[in-house]
Amino acid sequence: MRFTPTALPEVLLIEPDVFQDARGFFLETWHQRKYAEGGIHGPFVQDNHSHSGRGTLRGLHAQLRRPQGKLVRAVEGEMFDVAVDIRPGSPRFGRWVGVCLSGENFRQLWIPPGFAHGFCVTSERVHGLLRPGGRGDGRLERPGDRHRLAGQPAGAVGEGRDGAGPAGPAGPAAGLEGLTSTAERGP
Repeated sequence: MRFTPTALPEVLLIEPDVFQDARGFFLETWHQRKYAEGGIHGPFVQDNHSHSGRGTLRGLHAQLRRPQGKLVRAVEGEMFDVAVDIRPGSPRFGRWVGVCLSGENFRQLWIPPGFAHGFCVTSERVHGLLRPGGRGDGRLERPGDRHRLAGQPAGAVGEGRDGAGPAGPAGPAAGLEGLTSTAERGP
């Protein structure tokens, strides 16, 4: 199992050991000791399962009063997953990193507390799992900020709180207009 810092070193790309044979495959998607050694500590409080169709945009979401970390993976399909540093005073404030997560590459992304999260579906559909750590308290919504996910596939579709609309409330994450990024496509 490999834990690799991204261009935002707090955000980790996890590549689990996958054991494949004629019957299929087996992998660990969470092991408390191994993940703690890789820099990811619980406790995790719930598992969330998301299903979305091609081009669906979800995010950017974050908890401001009690920030949560999130362990994210795609079980089936593919998504372009993004983490944005929104920590006030951070030297990397406003910078983001994006990675391709899929049921084929088995990768996970650790998004630590203080980072906003979003994704765009790049396959026909995706089943994604998000495991939040700690108890969050509300969330920042920045719907309609398409430039915030620069590098996302063209034609992304949002709806409801993720759809086109005003940029959301001003606050600790206001002023993200000049985002810079490093996108990691991977295998």
